[in-house]
Order: sequence, then C-alpha cells, then structure tokens
Amino acid sequence: MPLNDERPSSTSSSDGESSSERCNSTTSASDMDCSRESFTSEGSSKHCTPSSSPPKTLTLDEVMGSARDLSNLSLFHEIVVNRNFHLDPHRIPEEGLWKMVRDNVHKAFWDVLESELNDDPPEYHQAITLLEEIREILLSFLNPGANRMRTQITEVLDMDLIRQQVDNDALDIAGLASYIITVMGKLCAPVRDEEIKKLRESRENTVPLFRQIFRMLDLMKTDMVNFTIDNMRPVMQKHSIEYERAKFQSILDKTPGALDNTTAWIKRSLEELLSSSVPPQETNGQSKGQPRVPGPFQVLNVAFLQILLWDYSQHPLPETWMTDETRLREVQGQLRQVQAVNEVLLIVYSTIGGPIQGLSPLSERLKRMTSVLLEDMHNTHYSLEEALVGVSAQICSELNKSLVERNYPTLTPALQATLTGQICSIAHKDNPIRTLVEDRVLQYFTELICDPKPQAKLEQTPAGLDPIRTELASLAAKFVSLVHYNKAVYGPFYADIIRKLMFSSNPPAASPPQDSAQNPITSN
Repeated sequence: MPLNDERPSSTSSSDGESSSERCNSTTSASDMDCSRESFTSEGSSKHCTPSSSPPKTLTLDEVMGSARDLSNLSLFHEIVVNRNFHLDPHRIPEEGLWKMVRDNVHKAFWDVLESELNDDPPEYHQAITLLEEIREILLSFLNPGANRMRTQITEVLDMDLIRQQVDNDALDIAGLASYIITVMGKLCAPVRDEEIKKLRESRENTVPLFRQIFRMLDLMKTDMVNFTIDNMRPVMQKHSIEYERAKFQSILDKTPGALDNTTAWIKRSLEELLSSSVPPQETNGQSKGQPRVPGPFQVLNVAFLQILLWDYSQHPLPETWMTDETRLREVQGQLRQVQAVNEVLLIVYSTIGGPIQGLSPLSERLKRMTSVLLEDMHNTHYSLEEALVGVSAQICSELNKSLVERNYPTLTPALQATLTGQICSIAHKDNPIRTLVEDRVLQYFTELICDPKPQAKLEQTPAGLDPIRTELASLAAKFVSLVHYNKAVYGPFYADIIRKLMFSSNPPAASPPQDSAQNPITSN
C-alpha cells in the first residue's frame, strides 16, 4: 500500500499555525496523493456494512450485554497498560450508602451467629453455613495438583460429619477454627504471615475470631487475584490489540451507534484540514479549483492533537478513547500546569533580567515553588488568577532574598507590581506569553505525533521551553504511547470512517474492522 511508505518531514512550523496547518507541514504529499486509491480499493471496503441499513431497536439484554463487554474491555485495557494495576480491598468509601448497607448486613450476620451460639443448647445453623463457605474459599486457593491438601481440607471440614457432631453435641468449633488458621498460614502470601500469627495467638471468643478469619480470607482472595493478574499480564499484553479490537467490534454489533462520537471527532478534523488546505496551482492554464484531498494520516494526526486539547464541556470524548480517559485527563492537567510554570518563569526572567540570569539553583527553586502552588490546576473550581497572586508574592519574596544575598538592591514596589500584573495576566487565554508557550508546545507534540520514531526527538523541545524540558518529554512520551496504542487497536475503524467521510455521499456507519494488513493506518 502506498500509505506504508509515508515519511513525515520534520520541518518546523511557525507559532501561529493551526493544528491542521502543522500537520500539513509535517506530512508528505504522498499521503494525499494515494489516499483515494487506498481508501476506495476493493480490499478496503469489501467488509463494510451498508450505511443505509435501518436503525435497530435495542433490547434490554443487548444493552446489558454491551455494558458487560465495555466493562470487560475497560478492565482488560487497565491491566495491560497500567503495570501498577492491582485490586485494592480497601477502596470502599468511608462514607456513603454502599458502606452503610455493607456494614449493616455484616453486623446482622454476625449478630445472628452470636445469638445462635449463645442459645442453650447452642444452635449451629449459621455456623455450619459459615464453615461451608470457608471450606469452599480454602479449596479455591489450591493449585490443581494439590490433591493431598484438598483431601485433608475436605475430610476435616466434612459438612455431613460436622452436622452429625452437632446432632450429638460433639462439635469442637474452637478446634475447627484452629485448623482453618493453620491452613490459611500455609496458603497465604508472606506479607500476611504477621497477621496469621496474631490470629493463632488470639484469645477472642468464637464470633470475633471467625470475623477476623473472614477478614483475612478476603485479603487472601485479593492477593490471589493480584497474583493471577501479574502472571497473566505478559500473555494479555501479547494479544491485547486483537482482543480489544474484537471486544469493541462485539460492542458495535450490539450497539450500532457506538461510533457516533468518534465519527463526529474525525469529521471535525477533516473539516479543519479542508478549510485550511490551499487549492493546487494552475496546470496548463487550467485550475483544478478544488483543494487537494488530505490523506488519512493527516486527518488522524489533527484528530489526535484535538484529543490532547480536548474540551470535555464542548464535546463528549470519542468512544475509542473512553478506556484511556483517566490517563488522558492526567496528561492534560499536568501539561496545563507545566505550561503555566514555564510562562511564569519566562515573565520573571524577561522582567528582572541580568541580576538573576545564569543562577540554576534559583531557577530550580522558582520552578519547584511555582509547581507546588499550581498543582491543583486540574480541579473544577480552581481559580488560576487567585493562585497566580500567591505565586507572584512568593516569587517576589524569593527574588528579594536572592538579590540581598548577592548584594543587589531589592525589587522596587513598582517593579514588583509590574511583575505581579504580568504573571496574573497569563490567566487570560489571549495573553501573548501564554499563546506563545501553548503554540510551541503544540508544535512539539505535532512533530512527535507525525514522526515515525518520536522517541529520538523527545528531548528536542522548541526554544523557550527549556525550563520544562524534562517534564514535557515525560508527558509527551505518555501521550505518544497512548496515541500509538489507540491507533493500533482502532486503526481499522478509523480507516473505515475516514474513507466514508472523504469518498462517500453516505454517512459513516458502524462496520466490522478490516484486517490490519488492509488498513495501513495501524502500521504508521
């Protein structure tokens, strides 16, 4: 396919260009010239579902099935991309309805058990149910080859035998509790040894002891799940692209409108490119009169830049990005913060000038201090203007301290007021310093997204961004990684949407993805 041979150039664009113009300047003409051939070929469209098919009414089972598929997809994706992902048994909120219901149900269960055991004669109905559940949990921890341990647990916690002992008033429930704790000590992770030791030494009554046993069994179940996740992660990563693509296709099969937001997102990118493209020059005295059709990679590059700058209040996030929404918001929030830090430092050094030039320790202190004061920028009700007033005061104080140490006069009140005003002005979107920094950051991300080997250029930040080079490279690496994985999984869906938007009079419809070999978007 011609699209596989595309090599974007690394030509830098000016600070005032739009995202589509940046991608025009970093994408080769071959992308545009062969886009029609690639997207209208027989192999490219043979699996497409007719876009004129009537809308389908979904049943409740289909909706629930799609919800389950989305939940499974989200969990699988989180395990694959987040190496630190583990289930946390303590994530239940300390307040709220769920905690209230859980606590009341648990209290009722243990109150019934205590009441039955205190009866004369004791009643063991609840205790037998408890022992039966403990037996099943212990057996679930065993490997398939642990036959000896399985047989022993089954024999000691034989429910028929225990019921006979209850009938004959011969049940040794304290002995059973001791045996259960011993088995738990053999099966638990080393990190739980200290708590198992405390259980063995416990002198609590039967009910509190069994309550602690159940708490420990819950922790052991979580340990087992996390151990399984760690062992399965390499296998899941190996097949993650195929699995996520197939799972998303199953969601599309049940919910045909599941690509509506994605289609609207790509359509906006295409329209931005078409509105900014320049018609070709006249050939042999005749002008074609139509702008050159942008290539699919150009469309996607502009689309991914829109994702970096996504305004959640204006448009819903595309469906193909929902599993990465948390990571995306984190990158966006940190990017806004480091941009603001860079803007503050540019203003400080351009305003004060010589007396503070070349002082790396001072620069690091100002950067660290500003970062701390702006770390809550991602919060909804955060007031940037108020925060910048505090930043200005701290910076003036730090500057005066540094100037005095080096026998320079302190900042005059007029200069401090000027500095404060300029720093606070970056809260306005049309501030020239803010615009300059944002444009150069966008230029940096554009070149990385359009480059087939972006890792080599992570440290090559544009002029004026040196104070945040390290932080910017880290954020860029995260975002580019998200983009590449997203493109690998959903490239066939994007290819079909772009082809229909560019070369079909019918609106795009959800259709099965084509083989990755027929969709060069995934191989860029």
